[in-house]
Amino acid sequence: MAVREYRERIDIAQLTNDDLYKRYRVNHATLAYIIAQLDAALAPNTDRSHSLSTGYKVLITLRFPNVIGVIDGTHVQIQAPSIDEPMYVNRMGYHSINTQIVFDHNDMIMDVVARWPGSTHDSRILRGSGLWQVFDRNLLPQNDHFLLGDSGYPCKRWLLTPYVRPANNAQEAYNRAHKLTRSKVERGIGQLKRRWGILHGEVRLAPEKTCKVIIACAVLHNICKLHGVPDVDDLPEDPVRNDGIHVGPEDGLRFRDIICEQYFRL
Repeated sequence: MAVREYRERIDIAQLTNDDLYKRYRVNHATLAYIIAQLDAALAPNTDRSHSLSTGYKVLITLRFPNVIGVIDGTHVQIQAPSIDEPMYVNRMGYHSINTQIVFDHNDMIMDVVARWPGSTHDSRILRGSGLWQVFDRNLLPQNDHFLLGDSGYPCKRWLLTPYVRPANNAQEAYNRAHKLTRSKVERGIGQLKRRWGILHGEVRLAPEKTCKVIIACAVLHNICKLHGVPDVDDLPEDPVRNDGIHVGPEDGLRFRDIICEQYFRL
């Protein structure tokens, strides 16, 4: 059996406050406070197998770079339309509008696209959206901001996706941080559908009107968030998930490697 090699980890205690701030945006006092709050939940049960301490887990999470939003698609079920009916049948076998949605760290909706039939793949919706034009043409004031998406999206310099088959510890750490951060979009979609029950069942309207309803619900969601309206009690999790198809090679693949190497090798 081959002996597994482990990369030597940095000594957190040896880092200066300047080092901590440059890498993680905190100082030793703030880091100690965060660790104290989370230690009961994150501390490993054993020191075997080079398990990560609470401190390392916190630093891995804090170092995910310049992420401004998380993106995903969600299906809103509709009744069978009278025109182009087959186009609205999604891969689960029912009629829907496939809705692209982006959430920020406060569960606010940054962008929503509700106009595509359920059979349309998430990557196709993205490529036809204004979001693609803004990011791919570097139209933002700063071009060092990223979105996170699942492996159904193309890996771009501005859209970071997980490694399908991580090959080393850094890529595994990257995937863990990616999954943790991207869970925001799943939670956000759940909050949206729980708050506006019409999105949770079959919408008995024509596709065009359903799209307007989805947009209206997204706007109302943000208004409720801004005014501190509590979220509705939990309903069953949305069973609709993306197919996780890995879209072919893009220039973002190498850039993802650079991000992984710079930020996730402890």
